[in-house]
Amino acid sequence: MNGVPFTLAGAQLIALGSGALWWEDRNILCVSDLHLGKSERTARRGGPSLPPYETRDTLTRLESDLRLTNAGTIICLGDSFDDRAAAEALPEQDRLWVSRLQAGRRWVWIEGNHDPGPIDLGGSHLAELPLPPLSFRHIAKPGKSGEISGHYHPKVQVQTRLRTISRPAFLFDSDRVILPAFGTYTGGLRSTDEALTKLMRPEARAIVTGQTPRLVAMAR
Repeated sequence: MNGVPFTLAGAQLIALGSGALWWEDRNILCVSDLHLGKSERTARRGGPSLPPYETRDTLTRLESDLRLTNAGTIICLGDSFDDRAAAEALPEQDRLWVSRLQAGRRWVWIEGNHDPGPIDLGGSHLAELPLPPLSFRHIAKPGKSGEISGHYHPKVQVQTRLRTISRPAFLFDSDRVILPAFGTYTGGLRSTDEALTKLMRPEARAIVTGQTPRLVAMAR
């Protein structure tokens, strides 16, 4: 499997190169910040035009991970839609695609700061989900342990032979893991930002996503 294993609160987890998190012992796949409908929302607000296929690209990658893991439960860690209007404007073929992915699985939508609240796409809608020894929420809470969250879209800088590039990354320490954004065109926050350095312990590491995910130091 294309991923990097690590342990949180005694749970064995794998950070996949796609940006998804796999908890094999519980048959759970977790993704964060899909931001479905981002191109529609950007156009509606008069912003620069984005290629209109971002939702389909995100769903294609999600479907690939579901096939790879055969997960029985999927947890979407908030900001699954770019806003309420974007959720309502989701094309019927994409809505049917989501329904197909949900078939035969437990599907949990965690509330995020962009999320529209309960919508007619099936699954359950929760503020957070405790599954001891872990807990799942959109935004990390200082002082918590065994926490899996998203929201910040963390990125790290990686030096290649030719240049320095910025890549989405998982950040983790002994208390928590913060997932990268799974959605296409979601941007990100550098690991050196104070919002992240205050949350993460000094020994925190990063797992860079991509075809060959790898473990690196979390730059501060």
